[in-house]
Amino acid sequence: MNGTERERRYLQRTVAFLALIPFAAGLSGVLFGPTLLDDRVGVSTDSQYRYLSGLLLGIGLVFWSTVPAIEEKTGRFRLLALLVVIGGVARLIGLLLTGLPSFAMLGGLFMELVVTPILALWQTRVANAYAETAGIADLTRDPA
Repeated sequence: MNGTERERRYLQRTVAFLALIPFAAGLSGVLFGPTLLDDRVGVSTDSQYRYLSGLLLGIGLVFWSTVPAIEEKTGRFRLLALLVVIGGVARLIGLLLTGLPSFAMLGGLFMELVVTPILALWQTRVANAYAETAGIADLTRDPA
């Protein structure tokens, strides 16, 4: 196994593992609503919370869909990373407006604004290495 293949496999394992976080958080939010946060909310707020949890669950699932042939999923990976970073910016704005959230929310912020961009850069590095060896020029292609 050469260095490019080894790095690809490390990236695949890392993404597969880290996608557990949005998947699990989203699933628990869908199933239990905001009760896990010890917040009593109205029906509309509960509905919104579960909807956003469903999106988080979906993000985890779609990140998993990039794992096979991750070197070919640059467009999908970048779109997911952008969505996660936008969510992180929204969370950061909330922090600035309302104060420090719980440790778990700060962990989410770190994942959104630090880890996800690093993963996107790593995926691009792996895609570039594979594109170079295969003679592919368009790194943004994303076969279904």
